[in-house]
Amino acid sequence: MSKKDMSTMDNETTKPNIAFIGLGNMGAPMAENLLKAGYALSVYDLSEEATQRLHKAGARVSDSPKDAANNAQVVISMLPAGKHVHAVYLGSDGTDGLLVDLPKGTLVIDSSTIAAADAELVAKTATKLGINFLDAPVSGGTGGAIAGSLTFIVGGAAEAFAKAEPILAVMGKNVFHAGANGAGQVAKICNNMLLGILMAGTAEAINLGVKNGLDPKVLSDIMLQSSGRNWTLEVYNPYPNVLENVPSSNGYKGGFMSKLMQKDLNLALQTAQDTGVETPMGAKATELYESHVVEHGDRDFSSIMGRHNSSVL
Repeated sequence: MSKKDMSTMDNETTKPNIAFIGLGNMGAPMAENLLKAGYALSVYDLSEEATQRLHKAGARVSDSPKDAANNAQVVISMLPAGKHVHAVYLGSDGTDGLLVDLPKGTLVIDSSTIAAADAELVAKTATKLGINFLDAPVSGGTGGAIAGSLTFIVGGAAEAFAKAEPILAVMGKNVFHAGANGAGQVAKICNNMLLGILMAGTAEAINLGVKNGLDPKVLSDIMLQSSGRNWTLEVYNPYPNVLENVPSSNGYKGGFMSKLMQKDLNLALQTAQDTGVETPMGAKATELYESHVVEHGDRDFSSIMGRHNSSVL
């Protein structure tokens, strides 16, 4: 593929061709929403089941990331970890990844949750090659991916963000520009560190009340009208049958797996260590989830409630 300017990206009336790499629990419904919005999509994933799902929805299935990106003006990826992002974009030695084959002006949007340093490294290489790279991790879980109501937290150049925003708006209801490359990842892990702390603390507080004879719903209602009110208590209560349609009332199935919360907490801890920032509560939450995921990694992260009351698991 020749190194040419992607002039079609400047034509606001033309939807760009998109390559989507990574069709897991989040990526597949995100890609489906792009198809529903009329975007031409080429997809790649190691899972044949995942690619066939998108093929049935109207996507072209590719046999490699490079094949998927052929004739694409935009590349979107949703991958498990930093090592996978490196492998796709930089390759084994930094010179044989996808980036070297993309034309100048291509817009790359990586929605994986990885370390900020990893995002910055890929962005640095992309910039040298004349490619617009954005780190755009998401919040909202699988439910948000299906509903197209995700929150995108984006790091990168303002010009690239302006091009990406209408595409991201198809998959999400909130799109934030956090700052330069890496800023999206930093904001995401700050949010999830706080979320992990809140969930662990909420579970601990409810357990204290239950063990002393309080009804968990009554206690939750009291705290919701008091200074302990928080999102996990109000929207995602960790005690079974306090709220309907949340994982705690469905055997902690679905939602955001505990092993993914552990991953994000470790990313926050890594970033804190790299920058000399003290996060004692984040460190404790990381410790609690590391112990919890040994047996319950695939359960929703609200299952941390089971550390205090094993009967709920």
